Amino acid sequence: MTEYVVTRWYRAPELLLCCDNYGTSIDVWSVGCIFAEILGRKPLFPGTECLNQLKLILNILGSQPEADLHFIDNPRAKGFIRSLPFTRGAHFSSLFPHADPLAIELLQRMLIFDPSKRITVTEALYHPYLSSLFDPTCNLPAQFPLNLNIDENMAEPLIREMMLREIFHYHPEAAYINTFY
Repeated sequence: MTEYVVTRWYRAPELLLCCDNYGTSIDVWSVGCIFAEILGRKPLFPGTECLNQLKLILNILGSQPEADLHFIDNPRAKGFIRSLPFTRGAHFSSLFPHADPLAIELLQRMLIFDPSKRITVTEALYHPYLSSLFDPTCNLPAQFPLNLNIDENMAEPLIREMMLREIFHYHPEAAYINTFY
């Protein structure tokens, strides 16, 4: 849960707009950006800095209705979005003319400006485009949030040691392999 995502091109609007309340929808946005890059063979939003990034996003998604700006808790950020010229946006089917219509539909649901309206991870896994890749009998979504209780001040060597202990607990054969490294 950090506002800093290394590659700006995959940052969700709520990160670019410095919103405090965010969740897994950020990951859905990032995966959507990567998916679009796979479909189009180039980045969809190759922004040069944060404001340029937002402009690129809105040029493709189109200007957002006032109701879809509710998640922006920073008044200056909301003012910036409102100040941008109106744009109709672009249809993903025209941006990716050779893509499967189901891929386009999934992408449209991943790249929604308002994070509360984005497809969830579970919904994405059940989407028809991914049906051949996901077996819900083998890969059940978590029934509760995962809390790792990691102390953020832990030193890297300690974290590595703890991870190795965990791996060896479930895969004792890996301890033998580790002796060679």
